[in-house]
Amino acid sequence: MDRVELIKKVLLPHKDRIRRDYGVNLLGVFGSSVRGDFRPDSDVDILIEVEKPIGFKFFELWDELESLLGIKVDLVRESLLKEEIKEYVIKDLLPL
Repeated sequence: MDRVELIKKVLLPHKDRIRRDYGVNLLGVFGSSVRGDFRPDSDVDILIEVEKPIGFKFFELWDELESLLGIKVDLVRESLLKEEIKEYVIKDLLPL
């Protein structure tokens, strides 16, 4: 099983609850995991967008995603991406 399939297998059963509990509109994976050029020490890049600011719940979600996946996660909000980076992130994005 490749890395993307493993990430999907772990996160998809939790997707609806994550959307509900954290107000997440968009949940997706991007970066080296999707491109297939990850290394053993690579983290998992996850992009989210939320309905409204979630404050410290952002850190709860980050911790939960790392616990579920058992690997370091780089959690990013789409609305906070700089325009020059956003196009590359969206190009790689695999929505869950």
